Parts: sequence; structure tokens; C-alpha cells
Amino acid sequence: MTQYLDFEKPLAEIEGKAEELRALARKNEDMDITSEAAALDVKAAKILDDLYASLTPWRKCQVARHPNRPHCKDYIEALFTEYTPLAGDRSFADDLAVMGGLARFNDTPVMVIGHEKGHDTKSRIEHNFGMARPEGYRKAVRLMELAGKFGLPVITLVDTPGAYPGKGAEERGQSEAIARSTEKCLQIGVPLISVIIGEGGSGGAVAFATANRVAMLEHSVYSVITPEGCASILWKDSEKMREAAEAMRLTADDLRKLGVTDRIILEPKGGAHRDPHATIEAVRLSIVAMLAELEGKDGATLVHDRRQKYLDMGNKGLAA
Repeated sequence: MTQYLDFEKPLAEIEGKAEELRALARKNEDMDITSEAAALDVKAAKILDDLYASLTPWRKCQVARHPNRPHCKDYIEALFTEYTPLAGDRSFADDLAVMGGLARFNDTPVMVIGHEKGHDTKSRIEHNFGMARPEGYRKAVRLMELAGKFGLPVITLVDTPGAYPGKGAEERGQSEAIARSTEKCLQIGVPLISVIIGEGGSGGAVAFATANRVAMLEHSVYSVITPEGCASILWKDSEKMREAAEAMRLTADDLRKLGVTDRIILEPKGGAHRDPHATIEAVRLSIVAMLAELEGKDGATLVHDRRQKYLDMGNKGLAA
């Protein structure tokens, strides 16, 4: 069943009416509703086009968080073969908010790491809604070190509202673990590419996305804090999240202009959740292109270019 966002209510009404007509036709074979249903489909398509023609930053946040949007596990299952998950940080525990392991991408051995949010209540709780604890980032560091040792490209899939802010996580060194993961991204002498597939929240995202190439899905977001958190700090009112989203420049278009990201991956009309297969295929093509751009570069060049990329960040947007 399609789950509609609040701004999609007009679309929900039209598509709901079309489905009701088809349900009646299935019960009464003598009823011919073909033309009426087709007219409603045309109207629904027009509404969908209008809604997604110019989404506000806050609406993009809502689309990025859509529960039916494909998640890390979906991408791994669809794009990678011979996936062998690796678990644990060899210090405390295994964090299920972070999944990763050895795999093949287009028959090339790689290391894939990503945030997993889960799809239903049980799996979301199990994966802590994609909010990693220190052991998750330390697991990522371990996998990146392994990739560097064996010369494997690293592909990261980012989808997190931010690192978990709980007491236990802070006691186990959350900020240090995030910093170490970010540092490791800057050190490994192998191609490192990142795709923001949903939310790219705070240091929890930067710890995976400090890469040679960073791509964003069209309706994903990437920011230092959630709009609600920003509004709570600046205006002491989380309901001002729309104003915060506008000010934060968190959309793919804004971040591409600023040089924070390198490419935008277009989504199907209506967002990734409306056609997950097409979205995953678009991500596959983008990964292929980014890996090709880095092919043949030695480790020292990859590390230098990656560091320089972040030293230069923002200059393009400021100059403009």
C-alpha cells in the first residue's frame, strides 16, 4: 500500500478514487470503468508532476525519510554479488545500524559499508533507525583498514539522521569514534566513493562520506543537523523546521553548487519509493561512472585529491 506524505494529500485522493473504481470493477465484471479510471490516472500523473516540479527543502526532507524508500540492504542485495557481511568492532559489540562486508560490484572485489534503517517496526528498532553507536563507526574503521590492506575500492551508502546521542554511546566515546572514522576515510589509499541515498545527518554521515566522489540522490538531504534540531536551537521551536530547512542549504542542488558533493542522481517522478528498481539502477550507473573516474590513480594521488577536495570545500559557492 502506498504511503502518502502530508503534501501529497491531493494525489492520495485521486489515486484512491481510481483504486476504488477498479475494486468495484473486479467485483462486478459487467461494470466498465476503463475510461473513468484512465482519466483519473491522467489527473493523478499531472498532480504528481506539479508536486515534484519544485519541492521545497522541507518537502525534500520528508521524501528523503519516506519509509518505503530503498535502504542500504536493498542496494546491497540488488547491486552486489558474493556479499559476505563482516561484524563487530573487535572491542565492544556489533552495531546493526551499520552493515558492511566484502562483495563484488560488476565482478570487481570491493568493500561496501552503509547505514541501515530497517523497513518495519521490528527491524527499525533492531537497526536503531540507522543511528550508529561508537562500535558501528569502529567497525567501519576496521573494514576500511581491511580494504586498504588488500587494495579494495570502498563504496559507502549513507542514510542516517545522525549518530546515536544516547548516554551509553557518549560513555563509549561517540565523538572520538566518528572522528576516527572520518580520519580513516582520509587515510586509505584506495578509491572511496559515497552515495547519500536518504538522510545524510551530521558527523554520522561525514564519517562515511569523506570520499573521493560523493553523489546524492535527487531528493536526499545532507546537513550538519536535522531541520527540527536546528529550529530547536535557533528559535527554541522545533515547529520552525521549514524555515530551518530553507536556511541550511541541505538539498542536492545546493550542495552540488557549493562543491560539497560531486553529482546528483535523478530519481523517478514521485521519489525513489515510487520506483525502487529504477532508483537502484540509477545508483548502479553512477557508481560505475565514479569508479571509472578514479581508475588508474595510485594511492598517494587518491589520498592527496581527497584531502584537497575537503580543503577546497565551499570555495566554489563562496566565489559565486
